[in-house]
Amino acid sequence: MRFIAASAMVLICVSGVFAQQGDRVYTADQTSNTVSVIDPMSNKLLGAIQLGEDVPTALSPLYRGQLLVHGLGFSPDHKTLDVISIGSNSVTLIDTQTNSVRGTIYVGRSPHEGFFTPDGRELWVAVRGENYISVIDPVKMRETRRIETANGPAMVLFRPDGKLAFVPSSFTPEMDVIDTAAYQVMARVPQVSPFSPNLAVDQDEVWFTLKDTGKTQVVSAKPPFRTLATLETGPISNHVTFIRNSNGRFAYISVGGTDRVMVYQRNIGSVPKLVATIRVGDLPHGIWGSGDGSRVYVGLENGDAVQAIDTTTNQIIATIPVGQLPQALVYVPNAVSSDAGTANLKPLGVAAEALHLELKPPDSSNSAAHASVSINSLGPIDNLQIAATGLTPGERYALVLIGGPEPLELVTLKAGIGGVAIVQTLGPLKRAVSPSQAGPTMRLELRVATVGGVTVLRQAATE
Repeated sequence: MRFIAASAMVLICVSGVFAQQGDRVYTADQTSNTVSVIDPMSNKLLGAIQLGEDVPTALSPLYRGQLLVHGLGFSPDHKTLDVISIGSNSVTLIDTQTNSVRGTIYVGRSPHEGFFTPDGRELWVAVRGENYISVIDPVKMRETRRIETANGPAMVLFRPDGKLAFVPSSFTPEMDVIDTAAYQVMARVPQVSPFSPNLAVDQDEVWFTLKDTGKTQVVSAKPPFRTLATLETGPISNHVTFIRNSNGRFAYISVGGTDRVMVYQRNIGSVPKLVATIRVGDLPHGIWGSGDGSRVYVGLENGDAVQAIDTTTNQIIATIPVGQLPQALVYVPNAVSSDAGTANLKPLGVAAEALHLELKPPDSSNSAAHASVSINSLGPIDNLQIAATGLTPGERYALVLIGGPEPLELVTLKAGIGGVAIVQTLGPLKRAVSPSQAGPTMRLELRVATVGGVTVLRQAATE
């Protein structure tokens, strides 16, 4: 098995290849432990690749599946998908033609994202729970070396010529530039803040998001790698992708805290210009462009869906259901050949059963706080994720279930430096707070975590 480069530009920004039959969109679904597979020609979900089991099965000491499916990348010949699972410290290689697992490689603590080199000979994985890039031989399916980086490497992407790799950090305010021939860090670029989860790269620029402060930093892709701009993109700035079409060069950025995709025109050598703001669904996360630049696909983490955007009008043209809490998303041109490409796919099943809620400030408050809540079924229990913005940085809060004999504290959270917090908890919650339940409905409130703490956000009595 050898991975042959079709186009370095396709690998990094997926431009220059026309959308066609056989293209696929994939999402990494963190709670259902699935990879959802979409046909972008019809904008329909074809099914899911099941990599792991639901909680509580996944918590067993004898559990052998993958846990917390999170990151995605693909080979330059578009025939192999790499899937990163944070909880099981694994890299799963999937044949895109058959949707079958070729093999699994285990790496260090909490890997986050991985991508193939432009020549397809190596797969580089950012081991975010430690301080290195794991270099993997995808044929022998084993780690061949480690490249030490700043603590918490989040993602790695290559300049199209393959000479440099760029690695932002989620724990350290530093983006590392690696000489791929020497396998060594050659430059350390200061990040405006410590938490960067994602980046996009071409021959001219590197854009990386700063999730903790709601910014996006633009850096030259050539020495001395100076910072060209720092953009105020908004709370929970998640992922960024490049698009090139007849209208020019653009960057699309998913901003989870405002449920928007920000579109910037890229004029190399000048400050990017904000040209569109697209309202999308709950907590946009992964984002990637089609082969011809005519569409952008964005995953809705708290919406369990993907939305397709027409880049000529910047309008949403489709909403497609996927698995639970989709994280990374990639568009892979020519992933399958002549057949329907649906082998080994399964329906979502229980993963499609979800409740989505919005928490707002009390009527008497002038607060700018807001939260989206996704409650996903996991068989006998549910997984609740709350993403809150507009909080007081450093303040602790409690998510409380009210309406029963006494308030029940579900989880506590601490707002980060940007006033943002995203946390999860487990329990039999969906039936308790569903507006369709007969009788008195229990509700969610977010309160300051002190005795008698004031209510900051609450779920409306009816939806």
